[in-house]
Amino acid sequence: MIRKKLTFDDYVPGSRKHPISILADNITLTKNIGSLFRLCDALGIEYLYLASQSTTLDSKFSKVSRFSERNVPYSFEQDPQQKIRQLKKNGYTIISLELTSDSTNIRDFDFSRTEKLCLILGNEAKGISDDLLAVSDHCVHIPMLGMNSSMNVICAASIAIYEMSRHLS
Repeated sequence: MIRKKLTFDDYVPGSRKHPISILADNITLTKNIGSLFRLCDALGIEYLYLASQSTTLDSKFSKVSRFSERNVPYSFEQDPQQKIRQLKKNGYTIISLELTSDSTNIRDFDFSRTEKLCLILGNEAKGISDDLLAVSDHCVHIPMLGMNSSMNVICAASIAIYEMSRHLS
């Protein structure tokens, strides 16, 4: 059998979206924002809420995102708590990706119990704000095997979204 590596021209894009939104709580690094857009596009996220005063979509961002912002619905949110309250009224379960005193191992959480999810991702250094943790319905964490208690926000988001969408499929 001859295996042919497919090119960009061979790829047929999908249109399926998962009932998952993401709220990015004060994620500030341009490369992380660009990567987050690319991740949302790749994994069929329905909406991205950017809650940061310093987020700019500049040329560095576009290089990393590969213009995926054209395919991902998004908005800038001045009041993330208000956005969470609105999402809850619309039937979303709010899940923070954060290691807390009562967080659940992401492998053990039953995401299929809910129809619509909003995943909160935190700042690169400080994590999710205490205010948003307080309004979250659940907190989940990715078990770490090494010395660090966390990983890059985009790596963590990739694992979390994959795990969530796997249960919703």
